[in-house]
Amino acid sequence: MAQALLQFNDKGIYCAAGDFYIDPWKPVERAVITHAHSDHARWGHKHYLAHHLSREVMYYRLGDISLETMEYGERTTINGVEVSFYPAGHIIGSAQVRVEYKGEVWVASGDYKLEDDGLSAPFEPVKCHTFISECTFGMPVYKWRPQREIFSDINEWWRFNAEEGRTTVIAGYSLGKAQRIMQGLDLSIGSVYLHGVIANTNEALERSGIRLPQAERITTDFKREQARGGLIICPPSAVGSPWMRKFPAVSFGYCSGWMAIRGAKRRRAADRGFVLSDHADWDGLIEAIGATECESVCLTHGSTASFSRYLREIGYDAFEAETHYGMEDDEAGETKVEEVV
Repeated sequence: MAQALLQFNDKGIYCAAGDFYIDPWKPVERAVITHAHSDHARWGHKHYLAHHLSREVMYYRLGDISLETMEYGERTTINGVEVSFYPAGHIIGSAQVRVEYKGEVWVASGDYKLEDDGLSAPFEPVKCHTFISECTFGMPVYKWRPQREIFSDINEWWRFNAEEGRTTVIAGYSLGKAQRIMQGLDLSIGSVYLHGVIANTNEALERSGIRLPQAERITTDFKREQARGGLIICPPSAVGSPWMRKFPAVSFGYCSGWMAIRGAKRRRAADRGFVLSDHADWDGLIEAIGATECESVCLTHGSTASFSRYLREIGYDAFEAETHYGMEDDEAGETKVEEVV
C-alpha cells in the first residue's frame, strides 16, 4: 500500500517525501506554518515557512527565528514536493497549505472561516484529493449570523453604556479577534483603548503593512477614569484580573463562537455575549469541504467524531487524527498572555 503524502505522527503533520512538517507541536527541522496562533506556530523549530503577513507577529511571539515567507499562490519546492499557500480567511496571514507530489494533492486547512471579514484575505477553496480540515464548530447548533449584525449589536451595547457613563470592556484573543473587533466599531461613539498585549500585536501587524483603526494603548500612567464612555479591548487572560478591576463601572462582554451555547455567557461572568467566531460554522465546513472536490477528509480538532460520522453518511471517506491544536484558537482564551500595561 502506498504511503500517504501527509501523515500524522507524534510531532505533527509530516510529509515524508519532502521531509517537512505542517504546524508541528514538537521541535522539527523544517516547519510549514498555517498561521501565527500559538497552537500552530510554536517555538523550537530550526526553519519556518509562513505567509508574509505572519512574519512580524511570529518574530514578536517566537523571537529571533529562521523564517522564510511566501505570498498566496506562490510556489516553492521542498525536496521535490511542491508547496503553496492559499487564503484561509481565519486571521490576517492565515493560509491553507497545498502539497503536491507526483500528481497527488493534499491541502491542510489550518483554521478557517468562509465569511469575508474585510480584514483577512477571504477563504479560497483549493481542489485536492485529500483535505485536512479543522471542525472546531462541527455541530449543527453552530450557525453564524452575518458579522454586520453582530457589530450592530456590539455598537448598540457600547452606545448604551457610554450614555450611562459606564466603561465598556470586550474580550477577544489578541491575534485575530481583537483586530476584527476594532474594525467593526463605530468610533463616533467614543474612544477605543487597548490592553498592552493587543497593542503589541497590532504594532507587529502594522510593521507588516496592515492598517488598523486608531486606538490608545493603556499604560501605567493611564487615568482609569477617562475610560468612562470608551471601549477597552483586552485578551481573555485579563478578565477578572486586578488590571481589569481598576476601571470604573465596567460592563463586560465576550466575543466567541462558544457564546452560541446556553450558559457560556454565565460561565464567563459576562454581561453580554456576542457570537463572533473566526472559524467556519456547520454550514461553512460542509460548503468548504464540498468546494475542494476532495475524495477524503481528515478532521484534526473540534467535533471530530460526530462530524466525521456525518461526512461518511453523505458519502465522504472521512477519518480523524489526534493532534495538539485548539489550545489557543479554541476561543476559550490564550494559553499564556503576559499582563502588559
